[in-house]
Amino acid sequence: MPSLPTNEGVILLDPHPRRIERIFDEPTKRRLERLGRVLWHDGSPASAEHIDRHLPQAIALIGQSPMDKARLDRAPHLRAIFNVESNFLPNVDYAECHRRGIPVLSTAPVYARPVAEMALAMAISLARRMHEADAALRTGQEFKGDNHDSFLLHGKPLALVGCGNLGRALLPLLRPFSRELLVHDPWMHPSVLRELDVIPVSLDECFARARVVFLLAANTSENTGKIGARHFASMQKGSVVVLASRAALVNFPELLAAAASGHIRAGIDVWPEEPVPRDEPGRSTPNTLIQAHRAGSVPEIQPLIGQLVVDDLENILADLPPQRCQRAVVETVAKLRSIPVGAWSLSDPRRP
Repeated sequence: MPSLPTNEGVILLDPHPRRIERIFDEPTKRRLERLGRVLWHDGSPASAEHIDRHLPQAIALIGQSPMDKARLDRAPHLRAIFNVESNFLPNVDYAECHRRGIPVLSTAPVYARPVAEMALAMAISLARRMHEADAALRTGQEFKGDNHDSFLLHGKPLALVGCGNLGRALLPLLRPFSRELLVHDPWMHPSVLRELDVIPVSLDECFARARVVFLLAANTSENTGKIGARHFASMQKGSVVVLASRAALVNFPELLAAAASGHIRAGIDVWPEEPVPRDEPGRSTPNTLIQAHRAGSVPEIQPLIGQLVVDDLENILADLPPQRCQRAVVETVAKLRSIPVGAWSLSDPRRP
């Protein structure tokens, strides 16, 4: 790949819906500006004309701009693409990037810890009915203290469906509670899972054996709607399911039905349609603890997005591999079903 002198290479920013001031603090901005001529576009998606005009001199794209083969052909110096929305959208020719040695990177690891903490908190609240007791006490209908259907996480089998960034962040939080940590992740070899000191199991075993199941997997062409009524029915009555990654993993009406029946308790942070419609049945389903896709929304983590980007771009321009962001894997990225934040609902025909 032909190279440009550092001071001539352009670093294109198209971070929408992220705002530059949120994801790049001043020290990180200065570090980025030492790597090339930064075009600080902000506030709205960059126009196609703006992107195309600067591609011939671009050494990096930071944002969600479409990058098909035709655009890659116009970017002979491009060294990296960073998705700061923190997913892998279907608007990039990943195979062509792989062939050219251009890493496509996501800042998704930034969100793993805050989502993991929220998922654990939701599980504890559901197991002990803390949120319901709080609401009851505020209306003078307090629980009588017998906690007849509460249970401890301590000593119970706990299961993770998916063991990527989020699963690996949650595991150390769960180890004080249980030595029986079950994991189902078809993209990870059982030997790799055993090296993480977890028990590889089938999807069915997760639900049949665990008292709490955390749904943490990315949505793919292979798992959409795969988890449903029969899985929830196989759980011990009163067990907990925490949905913290993508709503499309489950048959959502069947999840709500299982909670409404009292057979399970469900923690839900992600929804089939977002923003959540006013008439969404999950708003009033009993035996649930609901949030509006806010588990990762912690202000203090936002500057880490820029820091990860600059760390990896420094490495790449020094002819070293990226080490901080998540790299798109050409063998699996085509199976992902990521969509832009707030772009469309699961029923929308535009959905990839």
